[in-house]
Amino acid sequence: MYDTRPNLMLGFHGCDESVRDRLVQNPDIIRRSKEVFDWLGHGFYVWENNYERALQWAGDKKKRDRSFGKPAVLGVVFQLDHCLDFTDSAYTSIIETYYLRMKYEFQLMGTELPRNKGLRGDEYQDMVIRELDCSVIEYLHDKIDQDIRTDLQDRGFSELRHFDTVRGIFTEGGPAFEGAGIRKKNHIQICIRNFNCIKGFFIPRKRTLFPPG
Repeated sequence: MYDTRPNLMLGFHGCDESVRDRLVQNPDIIRRSKEVFDWLGHGFYVWENNYERALQWAGDKKKRDRSFGKPAVLGVVFQLDHCLDFTDSAYTSIIETYYLRMKYEFQLMGTELPRNKGLRGDEYQDMVIRELDCSVIEYLHDKIDQDIRTDLQDRGFSELRHFDTVRGIFTEGGPAFEGAGIRKKNHIQICIRNFNCIKGFFIPRKRTLFPPG
């Protein structure tokens, strides 16, 4: 009953300036990320209410990739709708169940599971190459899709639903200060799978001090 989130939210997508402008001008042409290490599976990524983290990500991408254009931030108005929300204990239990199913299938095939890995030279080893997490989340989506198709064929209906979005909270980066449990790059990330959850794009404006009156 409480797993549908219809409220509008703001998110920010780090990208180069040309991508930002293209999405504002052509909002129906959206690229789905399909990297094997996507933290929350495949989809369109936003940082929840975190402009600075989105801009930081774009700047870091520029340092790694010379072909990357001018770092920029795209504003996104969206809703979570039916969300696989890993800040909710119900969904961390669900993903554990699918992990065990996937692990069993891999054992039957004699295949090793993917692993999460840190970047070489990463002082804090934040395991940013999350191939295991991505594989398990995509496995979950695939199995739910298969079960829905089977239900529709056998019964004409299904109680199951595809997830529209995936949400996770992450601690990342070094401590904010000596001895802190707070990390410099803490953030909430959203992976939007159903693009109809995106209501629009905008170019974020800067705060302005308006004269009184």
